[in-house]
Formats: sequence, C-alpha cells, structure tokens
Amino acid sequence: MTTGWNATDIPDQSGRIAIVTGANSGIGLVTARELARRGAQVILACRDERRGRGAEERIRAEVPGARVEFRPLDLADLSSVREFSASYGKESGGGASGGSGEAGSSGASGGSGEAGSGEAGGSGGSPRLDLLINNAGVMALPQGRTADGFETQFGVNHLGHFALTGLLLPHLLATPGARVVSVSSGAHALANVEIGDLNSERRYRRWPAYARPKTANLLFIHELARRLAGESDLVAAAAHPGYARTNLMAAGPAWRAESRWNGSSSWAGASSRRAPSPAPCPPCTPPPPPGCAPTPSPAPACRAGAVPPPRPGGRPGP
Repeated sequence: MTTGWNATDIPDQSGRIAIVTGANSGIGLVTARELARRGAQVILACRDERRGRGAEERIRAEVPGARVEFRPLDLADLSSVREFSASYGKESGGGASGGSGEAGSSGASGGSGEAGSGEAGGSGGSPRLDLLINNAGVMALPQGRTADGFETQFGVNHLGHFALTGLLLPHLLATPGARVVSVSSGAHALANVEIGDLNSERRYRRWPAYARPKTANLLFIHELARRLAGESDLVAAAAHPGYARTNLMAAGPAWRAESRWNGSSSWAGASSRRAPSPAPCPPCTPPPPPGCAPTPSPAPACRAGAVPPPRPGGRPGP
C-alpha cells in the first residue's frame, strides 16, 4: 500500500547549505531537522535567541553530528534582514558546525562537505547557498506595525522574506541547483493584495490581513520563476503545508479541524468573528444551502463558517 511521500524520501543533502526561517518550532523545526538528518548544513534563522538556540540543541540531540547553527533574524525589522544577509556573505568563521566538530571554526563548507574557509563553494567566490526556505510567519494577529511601519502580517509574512530573498539571491544564483521555497497557504484565496491599502489602514480584519501576504508570496514566486526561466537553473517554488497544529495558531482565533470526505481541514473562525455552529444537513453540492455543515460524502463538502469568496474586483466578502 502506498503511503505517500515522507521525510525518508529526502535525498542525500551532504555538502549543501540551507537557511530555514522560523526554524525554532513547528514546520520550520521539522524541516531543519530532516535536512540536517540527510547531511545538510542548516542555519536556523530565528527571531528569539533563546528558542533558536533551544532548537539548535534539540536537533543535535535528535540527530547526532548534525551541522546546525542559530543566527538571529527578525523579519519584522528590515535592518535585521540586511544584517543577517550581510553577515552571511562576510563571515568566514562560525559556520554550521556539528556536534562532532568536523567543521571546526571553518564554518559551513562547500560542495564536498569538507572544512573550508567559511561558506565557500559558490561560483565567483560567492558563498554558496543551496536552499532558502522562507517558512517563518505570523497568523491572524491583532493589528500592529513592524519596526519599519508596515502592517505586521504583511511585513513579516511577505516583505521580510521578499527582502531576504533579494539580498541572498546572488548566493543562490552562484550555486548550481539551488532553490528558494516560500511557504504560502491555501488561505490566500480569502483575499487579494490591495495595492491601495497594503497596511490595511481603511479596514483591518485578521484573516484577510493574513491572506494578503500569502497571495503576495505566490505572486512573488511566480514572477521570480518567470524571470529565472532560461536564465538560471535556480528553482523558485511555493508550498501549501496544509493544516498543522503548530505555534503559529497561538495568537490567532480558534481553528477547528474537521474530518471531511477528502481528508482536508476546514477553518472555523476565518474572520475575527466566531461563526455559530451550523446545524447538520444532508450531503450537499455547490452552492450549499444556508447553514450546511460538512458531512462525509462523495459529493463536494461544504465549508461552514468560512469567509465568503472575494467579490468581483478582489474585495473579500463581509
């Protein structure tokens, strides 16, 4: 019986260098751990030093000899993004050393995985970077502002990663077979990017404010891939991880994962207002009758409590 893809299917990553943002918990932590397990040297780019170093220690405990290193990165502060990127290009020591000390003080090495003079291996003397995984994010927060004055969710979930990718792009382009992956979300369907109100100053609703940067993630990756086509072997990709019970949901409204006929999850509380529990109804087909709740059925399931789809012109429903 086929069980589908899992972490054991990750090919050998020896000699590769990866940066994973938000690697202190959840999907980022698991991603960093499994890449390290397969031989990659992984930089844990995290805002909180205590949690970042805790993740570093945890990975080393679970994967003996793992070459991982915490480096501070606050995506809500573009000066931190610039500092992180500049340090990646300049530092010749420190690297992603492992518990066995194989890298010593030489840092994250090049394609052969041997100790070198820092993050070597890219063409033209540029430090190599094989994988940039833009994973970190916040979700459905109360309205706030980043250090640079941007709406928090748009600033952290899109602008911070947009700047990080641009600043690290020379290293990615200099590394054969590199790729950049942005973790988006199926929630992007809840809202389009409103160019005239990126800071949600006219009206702020938590879930549309979360959906907008996720849409922006996809637009950015699509455009980056278009520009790279025929010019570079750098792969630009986006991923929807599905429902995962992680710390991302700690500050947002309650979610409810419901078993549905196709095994997916539905979101209750897709706006800042909690939706009332709908009454059960027979299996339904689009459009669902008012109040219809998801029921196991071979027919398309209803999404109870979800925000209505955007109206023509891109504005989300009430």
